[in-house]
Amino acid sequence: MEYLVPIEIEPLEEGGFLATSPVLQGFLAQGRTMSETMEIAQDVARKVIESYIEHGDPLPKGLTRTATAKKGVRVKASVPVMVTT
Repeated sequence: MEYLVPIEIEPLEEGGFLATSPVLQGFLAQGRTMSETMEIAQDVARKVIESYIEHGDPLPKGLTRTATAKKGVRVKASVPVMVTT
């Protein structure tokens, strides 16, 4: 099963990026680059959701199952693009 998890990524003063989620309480992922942070965030979100399921806890509202997403559901995302000159 696949879920869409809203996350927010912000740059850190000391370098790198931090990802949090307004839906998954306690969710944190940190990486050196935006791309690495997104990769780590995906893994952390998967583990958190699996933990909810294993313990029989209801999943937080705000997650969307992609297999059951209604036609017309729109996902907004920004993609980091590194350009070297």
